[in-house]
Amino acid sequence: MKAFTYERAKSPSEAAAAVSGTPGAKFLAGGTNLLDLMKLQIETPTHLVDLQDLGLDRIEKTPTGGLRVGALVTNTALASDPRIRGDYAVLARAIVAGASGQLRNKATTAGNLLQRTRCPYFYDPNQPCNKRRPGSGCAAIGGFSRQLGVIGTSNACIATYPGDMAVALRVLDATIETVDPQGSTRAIPIADFHRLWGDTPHIETELKSGELVTAVTLPPPLGGRHIYQKVRDRASYAFALISVAAVIQRDGNGRVAVGGVAPKPWRVPAADAAIPDGAGAVAARLMADARPTEHNAFKVPLVERTLAAVMAEARAA
Repeated sequence: MKAFTYERAKSPSEAAAAVSGTPGAKFLAGGTNLLDLMKLQIETPTHLVDLQDLGLDRIEKTPTGGLRVGALVTNTALASDPRIRGDYAVLARAIVAGASGQLRNKATTAGNLLQRTRCPYFYDPNQPCNKRRPGSGCAAIGGFSRQLGVIGTSNACIATYPGDMAVALRVLDATIETVDPQGSTRAIPIADFHRLWGDTPHIETELKSGELVTAVTLPPPLGGRHIYQKVRDRASYAFALISVAAVIQRDGNGRVAVGGVAPKPWRVPAADAAIPDGAGAVAARLMADARPTEHNAFKVPLVERTLAAVMAEARAA
């Protein structure tokens, strides 16, 4: 690990200004992803701005009947909150499906959203990777790609977004709140927060330089049956081959989002509209533009089979 300097910010705007004003600086929250990448020298920040004193660790009601989740609320605290378990069960289930108990005790809401891909070529400094070094190429294209993306990818990158929590947030239509170095705030819909790779896969979100995530806002509860199903190579502590977050209403309508297939949680409004027509119709619309490789073509039918299991569970409730 390379040497770096360190400070503890006293306010969100101060933290944002410190990162913006220091070349190579990074925010530090739970550190469960960043510190691993620093040990591998994939991330080499010159300066770390610790956020633990900012008071962003509360879950509060909003005037519209939803919940505002502070950026530093841990995954454990979020998944175990009675309001989340009761009204946003898909979110609680998605969080518990990810990582391990020890990691969830440290990982934060904002850090979970901002975690970087687990593509093995990204983690291997000896391989070319456009995310790690723009313009160097993508070893995954033409390499072993079983875990990687089948839709929303590009000729520059086929990595997937690895998280579970964001897939549930996508189906809930959450909003990401931020503050910039000047103290200005904005709200970014989760649908727009993560970028498709295009020609710039090293730019992963819509955040600007120094912009800090301060909270995630959940809209009023949706009701209905909340389901999160994750298909993976082993029963725990593994990233999704496919995951499905769904909220299905009693009348058969609902929403679905898919993880493990794209650079971002994948949701298509036309697919939501097809839920009453069955899993095949939903999957056809979700995966209409899929470009799988020879190693991960199984993911396309696996989406349909997982959707069928989710919809059967919803009908049986």
